[in-house]
Amino acid sequence: MSRHVIVGKGAVGTTLAHLLADQGADVLVLSRSGGTPSGRITHATVDATDADALAAAVRGADVLYNCASPAYHRWPTDWPPLWASLLDAASRTGAVLVTAGNLYGYATHGAVMTEDSPLDSTDTKGAVRAQMWRDAEARHRAGDVRVTEVRGADYVGPLADSQALAGPRFLDPLLAGKVVRPVVAVDQPHSWSYLPDFARALVAAGATPAAWGHGWHVPTAEPLTLRELGERFAVGGPAPRIRPIPAAVVRALGLVSPLLREVAAVSDHFTQPYVMDTAASSRMLGFVATPWDDAIAETLGRTVVGGRA
Repeated sequence: MSRHVIVGKGAVGTTLAHLLADQGADVLVLSRSGGTPSGRITHATVDATDADALAAAVRGADVLYNCASPAYHRWPTDWPPLWASLLDAASRTGAVLVTAGNLYGYATHGAVMTEDSPLDSTDTKGAVRAQMWRDAEARHRAGDVRVTEVRGADYVGPLADSQALAGPRFLDPLLAGKVVRPVVAVDQPHSWSYLPDFARALVAAGATPAAWGHGWHVPTAEPLTLRELGERFAVGGPAPRIRPIPAAVVRALGLVSPLLREVAAVSDHFTQPYVMDTAASSRMLGFVATPWDDAIAETLGRTVVGGRA
């Protein structure tokens, strides 16, 4: 029987925990606040920056998943010690380290992102994520750890939380027929990763030795603009009314809000195409993305029959 440890209990970590438990694995979720056990899922309160405590919790696990999510504006200060501890725990225990990554490390300038695109972002947050992978890759090549990274786009799905651009803050007013005021531009093609596919990709990467030592994209359906995404969700209901907050206002609000300041710093993710290719990862990880019709039906809690809602 396999044993898996997940650091972080946000949308990605929770979706992953349920998937692993459904597959018959024993799952331990580590966080600062702990949680309530459920079936094969148990929780423990652990400071993941404490390498000794983390290694003790991970010992005996087949796979260690990094699904942690430091506050957006604290990436430069919070990620380095947390990442060093995760790498050390994987090295000391022999667990495969699978990290839930993102696309921030790429400086795309509108180009389609592949796993071979250079990690040359000049944004502070992107530079942090790129350096994390370079550190992990170096230790993997040295034979110190077995590691892989699964990079997702902005996510959508049943457990998407308030941190998600297309989560409740977007969908609740949209489905109620109210005006939606996103803080980003809405008319450029954008990749959106479905949370259950993100979890499937993490599990597959951890179980596939050929995937180790490389970064992979979450198999993801065709890109949609944020406006098109809203229209897909609103089918059968009130026509969506999406009116983005002007970029100048977002920048001004960023003077007093660290979160909005960081959103403004990556505004190019929505003012130009932000699209990733997932053909290589689909081949490596053994599945293709959930079609949009099914993903939307499942997110809204509808029954899907024969691949259609």
